[in-house]
Amino acid sequence: MKRELAVLGRLIRRGTLELRLPDGAQHLFGSGPPHARWTFTRRDSLRRIIANPELALGESYMRGEWDTPPGELATLLAVLMRNAGELAHDGGRLRRLLGGLLQQWNRVQASYRNVAHHYDLDEWLFRLFLDREMYYSCAYFAVPQLSLEAAQRAKAEHIAAKLRLQPGQRVLDIGCGWGSLALHLAQHHDVHVTGLTLSRAQLAVAQRTAQERGLSGRVQFLLQDYREHADQYDRIVSVGMFEHVGRPYYARFFRQVAASLRPRGVALVHTICRLGPPGTTNAWVRRYIFPGGYSPALSELTAGIEHSALKVMDMELLRRHYALTLNAWQARFQRHRAEVAERMGEQFCRMWEFYLAAAEASFETDDMAVAQVQLAAEADAVPLTRDYLYAPLAQPRTLRRAG
Repeated sequence: MKRELAVLGRLIRRGTLELRLPDGAQHLFGSGPPHARWTFTRRDSLRRIIANPELALGESYMRGEWDTPPGELATLLAVLMRNAGELAHDGGRLRRLLGGLLQQWNRVQASYRNVAHHYDLDEWLFRLFLDREMYYSCAYFAVPQLSLEAAQRAKAEHIAAKLRLQPGQRVLDIGCGWGSLALHLAQHHDVHVTGLTLSRAQLAVAQRTAQERGLSGRVQFLLQDYREHADQYDRIVSVGMFEHVGRPYYARFFRQVAASLRPRGVALVHTICRLGPPGTTNAWVRRYIFPGGYSPALSELTAGIEHSALKVMDMELLRRHYALTLNAWQARFQRHRAEVAERMGEQFCRMWEFYLAAAEASFETDDMAVAQVQLAAEADAVPLTRDYLYAPLAQPRTLRRAG
């Protein structure tokens, strides 16, 4: 234990970590805010975490070997992440990089399997913590006090403004999720939308919702990979799907988008991105949450675009918007935690809350952001300035009526 405590002593410099061991011993590391409390129920857990933090931290939490006071899990993870650079070792960097590429070799059938692992979980679970429209992606908080529902509507309208939608246009939504954005665009912007998903559970919900709202004539949802779909569209949008493409397929993805866009067409890709250099997906996340998933560095994202006929018209980074979104999801999940534990077990609950907290911490520490990349083949397909995004007509309709 002396060695592990010494490592923490060298590691923690930003923020304060209060460590409590099973024998009652307490240790304090670092100084200043934020202040995190870490309580262990097994003495050997810290040794395993220090030896393999990427995998053992999450797995030991799932097994109940350590805990934090209610509502402080993301704070602890943020303190650890802010100081984690001291544990990096360059010697294994190439091996980790190559291993990460192999984990992202997302051929079509592998992509179907990877999506099913996460998104084909019971619809009931997602309805517990998402907003009413079931957006499972970063919201847009024009002000931090927005409700989750209002922030998700604001995200949909922000994207609609960037797409420069006109009534009657054909729109392709690659990775449409539960159909939230596709249904919103069809209903509020009078466009025809085709949504692609690899999840049978999401497909069923999207189709049912379209029928219930009388939108079946303007929206169709297909169980298809982007590489299996061939048609022409005025606009293409992809929200929260690019993280599942995999680096070996970035150029293929953007060439497919370019080939599917009509002349003067506009596309928008909304994806999590790294604010530092390329890396690998966390081992725990890859095993338990998103197999085959990887969030690109900005350099990797733009390199993929360069292999297509598309040009970047605009790029916006949504900083900490996802931290606010994840915090809202976690709060809703915690309100229903007893139900989830009864139905899916305590270990599943701890896995899910660790996933939400770790993701929140990664955005709160500025390691990650969300990039919205506006693309076109012709430079005059969009205005010269961003002024059109913030004109009164670009404001969310629901918010405008209420204001």
